[in-house]
Amino acid sequence: MISLGHNQRPHSDAEHPSSQPSTFRWLRALYEDTMRSLMFKLTLAFVLVGLTGALLVAVLVGVRTRSEFDRFRLVRDQTMLIEALSQYYASQRSWDSVEQMLQSSPLGFASRGMLIVDPEGTVVMSNREHSLGSRLPDSVLRSGTPITVQNDLVGYALFPMSVGRGDMPGPPPLDALFLARVTWASAISAGIATLIALLMGLWLASTLTRPLRELTRATQEMARGQLNQRVSVKTKDEIGELAMSFNQMSADLSRASQLRNQMTADLAHDLRTPLSILRGYTEGLEDGRLQGSPTLYRVMHGEVEHLQRLVEDLRLLSLADAGELSLNLRSVDPAALLERAGLAYFDQAEQRGITLRVDASEDLPSIAVDTDRMSQVLNNLVSNALRYTTQGEIVLAASVREQQVQIEVRDTGSGIAPEDITFIFDRFYRADKARQRSDGLESGLGLAIAKAIVEAHKGTIDVTSKVGEGTTFTLRFPIAARSEPMVTQA
Repeated sequence: MISLGHNQRPHSDAEHPSSQPSTFRWLRALYEDTMRSLMFKLTLAFVLVGLTGALLVAVLVGVRTRSEFDRFRLVRDQTMLIEALSQYYASQRSWDSVEQMLQSSPLGFASRGMLIVDPEGTVVMSNREHSLGSRLPDSVLRSGTPITVQNDLVGYALFPMSVGRGDMPGPPPLDALFLARVTWASAISAGIATLIALLMGLWLASTLTRPLRELTRATQEMARGQLNQRVSVKTKDEIGELAMSFNQMSADLSRASQLRNQMTADLAHDLRTPLSILRGYTEGLEDGRLQGSPTLYRVMHGEVEHLQRLVEDLRLLSLADAGELSLNLRSVDPAALLERAGLAYFDQAEQRGITLRVDASEDLPSIAVDTDRMSQVLNNLVSNALRYTTQGEIVLAASVREQQVQIEVRDTGSGIAPEDITFIFDRFYRADKARQRSDGLESGLGLAIAKAIVEAHKGTIDVTSKVGEGTTFTLRFPIAARSEPMVTQA
């Protein structure tokens, strides 16, 4: 039986409020998006390399500068100490009591462990290793610093940590020595930092370009005709999104190729069957094996109509693909459309014991549609629902959702398997591959045409289904503007 009633309370957007994200969730989402960004990663990598280089230079230069500065102070103090010893010998004309003089001098700390010998190598101020009065070999004397008075050699000073100047006549300029050593330390530090930055750059470049190389290889394979290529997705940044898009494209191309081959086979089958029937009947009539009768002519006419519908469906799809599908748009009450579709299948539903019900309020906003095209869509959906529903009901519902008019065709039929629902709108796709055209009408193009017509109206069509529980087709259309033209081109 059929029930054409109305729901008195329209659905509104207020019944389905959307929760606004909190500030914390927004900041968290922003943080996650930023962390996944390739630009952020590259910027962070360059900053990391720069900071690492700068820190290495700073640390190495600091260490070397501190070391050289200590050497500088040591050489400076030892030079001043040599001058003080020269002055002492010039005033005393001997090395007597030189140790007491050094202990009372501000430079006394620089003389710790120092050894003073006369020109003949005799120790005149001892340390822990050499006693007073002992003689040192010439090889040791050559490592000491000469002490002169008016260009006369009066002794040698040997320090625990010799600067290793050998028999140089005097210390080099301290400022030049200090600057030279600091410059050399800076050069070494910069070289090490550059080497480390180079190694890090090579590692980062290799890491970042590895997925690009994999994508290049996969695209080359696709160019050779191997469409089923996939690349690994290891990140969620731009490169990861590119890899995901590539995998999706590869899957779509591979499926499109399979569908194209399947479509060609299905089209050939759908054309071959009625043509074979017509050829057999015409040959039988020609050679006299068959006699013309109303039944025979009716069968032949039905096959011709099937061929005509198939050609018309293909023409409609080609027009939709080219964006040239002509639409006669008018502002229409959605409830009127549903009632029209329900009445068209009144007898068929009643004969099968299925309840066909229209659930739509009377004050729904209008939608701008081509009534004939939309009737074609709804008739196709209701026809499919009747084909796969053996008991229960079919509901044609309309409501307002998110500033759109939503139309639903719900049934309690056998449902659609999850592996088939993704391809349900593909051309010539049949969930049951073994099922042939049983009613003379099914071509596998009905849902593809419905999708093309709905999208030509700037609408959307989706499907949800559970095996054994039923299927729901959901159509959404924008609300018609008051100034909507009566006739337009899609």
